[in-house]
Amino acid sequence: MTTQAPPPSFPFAAADPLEPPEEYVRMREPGPAARITLPSGDPAWLVTRYEDVRTVLADPRFSREAITAPGAPKVFPIAKGAKSIIVMDPPEHSRLRRLVSHAFSVRRMEELRPRVEDIARNLVTAMEEAGPPADLVAGITQPLPIMVICEMLGVPYEEVDQFRTWTDLMLSFDAGRREEVIEARDRLNGYLAELIEAKRTRPSDDLLMVLINARDEGDRLSEEELVAFGFTLLGAGYHATTAGMTHVMLRLLRHPEYMRTLRDKPELLPQAGEELLRLSQAGGGVGALRIATEDVELGGALIKAGDPVLPVTTAANRDPGVFPDPDGYDPTREQNHHITFGHGIHYCLGAQLSRIELRIVMETLLTRLPGMELAVPESELRWRTGTAFGRPETLPVTW
Repeated sequence: MTTQAPPPSFPFAAADPLEPPEEYVRMREPGPAARITLPSGDPAWLVTRYEDVRTVLADPRFSREAITAPGAPKVFPIAKGAKSIIVMDPPEHSRLRRLVSHAFSVRRMEELRPRVEDIARNLVTAMEEAGPPADLVAGITQPLPIMVICEMLGVPYEEVDQFRTWTDLMLSFDAGRREEVIEARDRLNGYLAELIEAKRTRPSDDLLMVLINARDEGDRLSEEELVAFGFTLLGAGYHATTAGMTHVMLRLLRHPEYMRTLRDKPELLPQAGEELLRLSQAGGGVGALRIATEDVELGGALIKAGDPVLPVTTAANRDPGVFPDPDGYDPTREQNHHITFGHGIHYCLGAQLSRIELRIVMETLLTRLPGMELAVPESELRWRTGTAFGRPETLPVTW
């Protein structure tokens, strides 16, 4: 009697951290979904094709909220009982999104552009004054999104080190660190609850105050929802954006010809930014787990009720059936409908701000630091692993 091999363990290690693991290609070819084992030890379906990923992200039969139930399969230890908007289903998700969406309108995000430009200029000036070499992570890709999200929320920047430590832990998918993750969540919750109470006593002009005052036909955010929204914004506004920027800058540093083209033709920056977002492996899709609430046929495969399904956006963005030359970089690519920021009701609220920050960082560095190149061989870069948003710890450059 033969014993069937267990499904491969997710996440997969890529030979090149800027490129998708080979397993994504192998698993895409035979069918729409493949069996894997989650970090928690639970079996799940991995979905890598573009249309199938979009279906899982948008079809209400694939529930986000179900991962918060006691004993449910999960990627992150934090999921149990979470009240964040990112793990809600309608109608609660619809209610919460309606209450907060105006705070993330395109107009409001565009109003932040001058301030983001100012922060980027100041950070690069400090790098110039210190002289090369400099670390792009410590110099700009980490502090810029943290400073922006702190100013938006009204969180004191001088307290950044403590909440950065807590959010670092909360985005770990190491099941062995569950107790540390829970402690970090509780400490961050307590910090935000105190901050919210202080703002009620002394009102301020920031996003957290807007959320405290949010109303819709008499409805409002509960205390628990306010706290959950605060740590969601801190985590996404810092970790996701920092990792995304760092991946983009490393790809540009790997290909000096890309940077030369963008310096010579700055009008290509918007499309190039979208193409670099499409290619990015920051995030890896590990946070998008859903659970089927009923039997669903997905591209000919039967997903049964209760089955966990993990749609991987970074794999979908390389689907050759949708993107010609999917692994190639084309800064003039038309119809670039990548799903880096998700799809459906959970499409990232901060997508516009993330695009603004990335565009400004690219433009500022390419303009102010001509001849920028890695100061060490790429093989010497140390990567953060075991977390939702892997990236190099440092990105030393000279110019």
